[in-house]
Amino acid sequence: MSRVAESGETGRDQDAAFVRNAFAKIADRYVLTNHVLSVGTDILWRKKVGRMVAGWEPKRILDVATGTGDLALEMQKVCPEAEVIGSDFCEEMLVHAKRRGVRETLVADGLNLPFGNGSFDVATVAFGLRNMASWDEGLAELHRVVRPGGQVLVLDFSLPRGVMRRPYAFYLNKVLPKVAGVLTGEGEAYEYLAGSIERFPSGEAMLERFARAGFAERKWIPLSGGIASIYTGLVEG
Repeated sequence: MSRVAESGETGRDQDAAFVRNAFAKIADRYVLTNHVLSVGTDILWRKKVGRMVAGWEPKRILDVATGTGDLALEMQKVCPEAEVIGSDFCEEMLVHAKRRGVRETLVADGLNLPFGNGSFDVATVAFGLRNMASWDEGLAELHRVVRPGGQVLVLDFSLPRGVMRRPYAFYLNKVLPKVAGVLTGEGEAYEYLAGSIERFPSGEAMLERFARAGFAERKWIPLSGGIASIYTGLVEG
């Protein structure tokens, strides 16, 4: 399995075939590995997202790149009256999401969602936009499927600033792939993960991409010292 090419080499942000293959191989151990590598912090991040989404009182929610369904399950819990659909382009991941209790799942590419314009009140993507072949196209598609007045929320890794940046880079590039390799047997997939986090735009750079996609009322919420971030944008009427 070859490493993903740099975006400058391909003209795209990620190699979609590589990403699909990598996630298919780690699907069985994905949830456990995430919790171990983040020391459970990823659970708290998703709970915060769930509280934010619940505050918008949506009736229909799309969780894009749902993976094994962690965020979709949280939203089912905090928005019990809402319809929650979890979509992902990796069918192996959705098998686990369904087993874990995600009620509605759909195999779908985040760059070509099979829904009409304005079909949802809220669309979310947690740790998935970074893996799409085009970040701008992914944001544009999220914008398209949400109704005017609805919200889009992205949760993903980011890079901390100041004194935390160097030790975090060491963890990403040296520690994380080795620990993940032991847990999953697929250390190369997590070497990709480390590189993708360093390339992924964060903070103001991500808000600029939200602006280009047409979102209003753009917000950035750093989490845990900046190692993850929540971004939200309003779809204007």
